[in-house]
Amino acid sequence: MDITIHSSFLAQNDPDAALSFYRDTLGFEVRNDVGYGGKRWITVGPAGQPGTSIVLYPPEASPGITDDERRTIAEMMAKGTFGIVLLATRDLAGAFERLQARGADIVQEPTDQPYGVRDCAVRDPAGNMIRIQQLR
Repeated sequence: MDITIHSSFLAQNDPDAALSFYRDTLGFEVRNDVGYGGKRWITVGPAGQPGTSIVLYPPEASPGITDDERRTIAEMMAKGTFGIVLLATRDLAGAFERLQARGADIVQEPTDQPYGVRDCAVRDPAGNMIRIQQLR
């Protein structure tokens, strides 16, 4: 089977803040910015990798979830426990320096992990955990 990951979804609760973080802080390209019903879905991705994207979506627009589930999602987002994405770079120190200089919410400075990787962690404006690993 020939299957690739094309898009992943991360919740956002402030489209302008999400756009600024992913475009200006991480340096991702904006691939799509769609408004519908007063809400926005923003597709971003790393430059030079058109086949890989993250869709930043309004979780309250998800069909089939209850009001209680929407409240739980909002609570989890506020605590930073709802979404996570793992990115990779060849220059972790440089990436971390850029994140720090641009005011990212630093969770963990570059660290050698006991499971064999060196990584750092930040949160995006919605509270999603963004971990960045050093490629070997």
